[in-house]
Amino acid sequence: MPTFDSRPLNRSPLYLRLKRHPALFGVPFLLIMVGASFGLQTFTQTRYDLHSQKVSQMSREQELGLDRNRKKFDVREEYFKLSAASEEDWEPKRIVRPKGLPEWGVAPEQPPSATPDLPLGVERRR
Repeated sequence: MPTFDSRPLNRSPLYLRLKRHPALFGVPFLLIMVGASFGLQTFTQTRYDLHSQKVSQMSREQELGLDRNRKKFDVREEYFKLSAASEEDWEPKRIVRPKGLPEWGVAPEQPPSATPDLPLGVERRR
């Protein structure tokens, strides 16, 4: 004989009711799950509608068809184009040096005298 009896003396009324009618626990659970899925359906539909709207929007360039034959922009390629073009577009040319400035750009020992008849910041045209 076991030490303790397998059946307790005082069983709770909830236990007895669930033992007699097991649907009392399962049916409300299923109703909540089905109701929640119908309730969340509107939120999920809104999410998918927003996503499809973003995908279907076309930019102005796509409407006009400007992006079909467009070449991709590459910074390195543009750099090499500009560096190659700059060697061809110019030639070294000597400019006339101001009076009092030696040939190789050494600063004169005395600063040139400013003309007294002109205000500061105004230069005389030549």
